Amino acid sequence: MTGEHDKGGQAGARVKDSRQDRLKLALRENLKRRKSQARGREDVASEPAQASLDDASPEDGSRDDAGGSEPGR
Repeated sequence: MTGEHDKGGQAGARVKDSRQDRLKLALRENLKRRKSQARGREDVASEPAQASLDDASPEDGSRDDAGGSEPGR
């Protein structure tokens, strides 16, 4: 009788270990995904700053004004 309980305990331990392995893997994948998303947000956050630098007027004055007036005329 005690042999049956031991087998059940070992099977339960294996199930518990496999569950922990699956959870560990899922947590690792979740962390990788969250880090990737955070990096993507950092890239998007830095783009507007870069875009504002790109929108700055060039020194030669060749930037098209939104008002429609042309420089030099």
